[in-house]
Amino acid sequence: MVPEDMYVMSADGKVLSSPVSKPWPYKPPKCTDCAPLFMKAYLMRGAGAVIHSHGMETCIATMLNPGAKEFRITHMEMIKGIKGHGYHDELVIPIIENTPYEYELTDSLAEAIAAYPKATAVLVRNHGIYVWGDSWINAKTQAECYHYLFDAAIRLYQLGIDWTTPEHGPINNAKRPHSIVSPDIPSGCHAAKSAKHSVVLDIEGTTTPISFVTDVMFPYARDNVRKHLTSTYDSDETKEDIKLLRIQVEEDLKNGIVGSVPIPPDDASKEEVINSLVANVESMIKADRKITSLKQLQGHIWRTGFESKELQGVVFEDVPEVLKHWHASGTKVYIYSSGSREAQRLLFGNTTYGDLRRYLYGFFDTTTGNKRETRSYCEISLSLGVDNPAQILFITDVFQEAVAAKSAGNE
Repeated sequence: MVPEDMYVMSADGKVLSSPVSKPWPYKPPKCTDCAPLFMKAYLMRGAGAVIHSHGMETCIATMLNPGAKEFRITHMEMIKGIKGHGYHDELVIPIIENTPYEYELTDSLAEAIAAYPKATAVLVRNHGIYVWGDSWINAKTQAECYHYLFDAAIRLYQLGIDWTTPEHGPINNAKRPHSIVSPDIPSGCHAAKSAKHSVVLDIEGTTTPISFVTDVMFPYARDNVRKHLTSTYDSDETKEDIKLLRIQVEEDLKNGIVGSVPIPPDDASKEEVINSLVANVESMIKADRKITSLKQLQGHIWRTGFESKELQGVVFEDVPEVLKHWHASGTKVYIYSSGSREAQRLLFGNTTYGDLRRYLYGFFDTTTGNKRETRSYCEISLSLGVDNPAQILFITDVFQEAVAAKSAGNE
């Protein structure tokens, strides 16, 4: 295939130039039915290249659970080859249903792209996969990683091993609990059973709308990172933030994380260092990375926002009532979130319902450990000093976190 064999299209899908017909035995040129699907990735994700594969692994991966709307996998080395993901992250790929003609997939593909902003691929059940990247090299690299991960999941399934949990234990041991809370108070609130010593709550999606984090908190940190670093550059706190970011970026560069750029040495100009820090932080925020260096800096930026009243914490309407109920019944409530402990205190200390910290006994963040790893919940159990891990009720909207907590003996 040469350039003259390619169709060139405008952003609105109109054909600007077509291949010239070749003599028999070549067939007359025909633009692919995938064209409108490719255009969705170009326009909605700013992709530089899109690859469509009918690889056997992509088909079988969608059949492992016929009713699933997503393919999930975690703690596999090749996840690092997917943009914005690391070894500890959970890779989530939306699955859409197949249609007789590929162009009929356009709307459902667009809906999946919009609903999963971190995704760089969409699976089509019993059909294949669409993968996009910043360049053809990036798209090809990711496509190879996806096929590897699908093949691994299929083989693990055959062995009865669960590829969706950090521990990769037997599939039957990783079933989702039917209920992790019991409705024993009014107005839709939930409280721990009387036998529970403590309750540990996630924030994003559990006490607080995900939209508040993604549409308010993250943009505020992104838009103010340069201002914050410039005004506090010589403070001990910011020097520590920069030190942690340097360590993280060095690791990211070694692992080929897209968006990572080298940070100049300390003897470089202030402007050069800040420019590189801003580029890295913006990339980290865009990828929604759960890393301590980013969360610590975000917490310091958010502190300024809360102190200036530019930010105000948001929680679901039943949260204050249930916190009061638990507090009155003697149940201790803690927070465990990927956001820094300072950010957690700021959010609950400045909500639209007032200061809710009086109902909370403590805060845990990623310095305790990754939220999808069992040892993190073992560490929390030791910190809370319970006689039995089952005395702790952990509430989250993330299945992987619930599985990890359950494996540690929590309810």
